[in-house]
Amino acid sequence: MATLTVPQSVPSAAEDCEQLRKAFAGWGTNEALIISILAHRNAAQRKLIQETYNQSYGEDLLKALDKELSSDFERAVLLWTPVPAERDAFLANEATKMLTASNWVIMEIGCTRSSHDLFLVRQAYHARYKKSLEEDVAYHTSGDFRKLLVPLVSAFRYEGPEVNTRLARTEAKILHQKISEKAYNDDELIRIVTTRSKPQLNATLNHYNNEFGNAINKDLKANPEDEFLKLLRAAIKCLTFPEKYFEKLLRLAINKMGTDEWALTRVVTTRAEVDMQRIKEEYHRRNSVPLDRAISVDTSGDYEKMLLALIGHGNA
Repeated sequence: MATLTVPQSVPSAAEDCEQLRKAFAGWGTNEALIISILAHRNAAQRKLIQETYNQSYGEDLLKALDKELSSDFERAVLLWTPVPAERDAFLANEATKMLTASNWVIMEIGCTRSSHDLFLVRQAYHARYKKSLEEDVAYHTSGDFRKLLVPLVSAFRYEGPEVNTRLARTEAKILHQKISEKAYNDDELIRIVTTRSKPQLNATLNHYNNEFGNAINKDLKANPEDEFLKLLRAAIKCLTFPEKYFEKLLRLAINKMGTDEWALTRVVTTRAEVDMQRIKEEYHRRNSVPLDRAISVDTSGDYEKMLLALIGHGNA
């Protein structure tokens, strides 16, 4: 469930653009006005605002925001404003660059988006970067990481609720056999994780747990420091319990010595229109502290206000 709050009566895109133009005018930027508009519009409304701004003022809204804003607040606004597919295309491309490389971001996009949404990300990637997401991921990764990540971002999983119980039982045995043999990069193991529908995979993992007495991620902790196994465990968690994955990511981002603002910003901006309510509930259950309070303690200023608005904090 989303946490984005949109007013019952939304001004026209032209009115929003006029207000944004006013926020940029004069000596100082009116950050509060920017937050009051952009942090309370859904993806379709933000897309229309971007198109209208370009038509009205002959300037790209994201470039205008880039000129006016700075630091963590700027990144939060620039990540939030585009439609999800364009945002994910940007994040995926950034994750393949040397200085900002992140197998985790690529895995997140491959595992937590619906099949249709992931298809739109691949289309947006084509349009913006004139090459495919798959070829960039393949080029910038190697070995076992490439073997897992390329099919994850290439997948078009079945989205229906149907489950084949016999297949789940058979594939649970295959997974157990491969893990017992420490064949963590085996083609069959990778095939099951990267192609099965999420309900089918859940059924397989339930059989695994019931049949062999351990959750699969426990059995994949044979070497806790192995980076590929960490990524494989995270992929399985993303596919089965995304709210638990994102809760842990937020917890680590906030509790680190010095907040990991990039991770915090990424989770809030990518999940506010999807399942942030569930992530907030999981965070509170796990940490006995509401997420908005944790964010308030660890951030400040306009960046804090933007994040709190997106997670549906009452006073934002």
